[in-house]
Amino acid sequence: MTFLIGTRGSKLSLAQTNWVISELQKQNLASEFQIKTITTKGDTDTRSLFTIDQRGIFEKEIDKAVADKQVDFAVHSMKDVPSDIPDSLIIASIPKRESSNDVIITKDGSNLRTIQSKSIIGTSSLRRAVQVSRVRPDVVVKPVRGNIETRINKVMDGKFDAIILAQAGISRLGSDVKHSALSTKDFPPSPGQGALAIICRSDDDKTISMLKKIEDKKSRTEIEAEREISKYVESGCRFPVGALAIANSNMLKLTVTAYSVDGKKSITLEKTGDIENPKNLGQSLGEELKRSGIAEIASNWRESLEEWNKK
Repeated sequence: MTFLIGTRGSKLSLAQTNWVISELQKQNLASEFQIKTITTKGDTDTRSLFTIDQRGIFEKEIDKAVADKQVDFAVHSMKDVPSDIPDSLIIASIPKRESSNDVIITKDGSNLRTIQSKSIIGTSSLRRAVQVSRVRPDVVVKPVRGNIETRINKVMDGKFDAIILAQAGISRLGSDVKHSALSTKDFPPSPGQGALAIICRSDDDKTISMLKKIEDKKSRTEIEAEREISKYVESGCRFPVGALAIANSNMLKLTVTAYSVDGKKSITLEKTGDIENPKNLGQSLGEELKRSGIAEIASNWRESLEEWNKK
């Protein structure tokens, strides 16, 4: 049987999809896999990601192809998948998660603590921009677009002194570039960062059964807790919030930090719950986040984006 897989055409997306294929083939499945690349709004819209007032800009067109039976399943970066996917679709599998932390890449090998004052640091994420401004208020943070290779080249060409990316992207591409890891304490990641989401039709039992063979239970548990937070705040590239769940033994710890756009205010909450009920833990912490004043902190973020986008 041949399965058709939908994905974006970027080098990272193709690397992720080919990795999924290799994992499926390890199960000795008598199946073949073909890749169909699909262009998304996020690929064609050149604005800063967090100024695009639409969720799912890197996956909507691909998931439509799944729903319309043009492809059998899709491979996404989990952080690009909205929390409210259609009922006709399902996240059938979450393979083992890569590192969830961010990294900084500089030409001279300096890190965020040692980089010179007034250095220009590029990022596509409002969360990362805010986090940088809290740790190093003396540097200049500017929006940067393009795939990972393009962003790295902008550092090597001197257009930026540094860029900040997800460690997972560097690892999956096998990029031989010097980088320094950023702590998840100062840079809590976007919910789901480092994980892949494999989506198929919710009534396609045969495909679901196949994809479940490469699922990682621990990763699924942690991701489900983190993604519940996205139902309370607009995360991803648009709203500055980080969430990280860690499963140990029979317990699950979830930590969430939300920031004002100017970085002057923040709320950090941590809660431990039953490892068998990750969604309940996420919902509980989401409600607590609302009660703690997240609405006040979030109130000016849209207005602040226009000024940020002019940088």
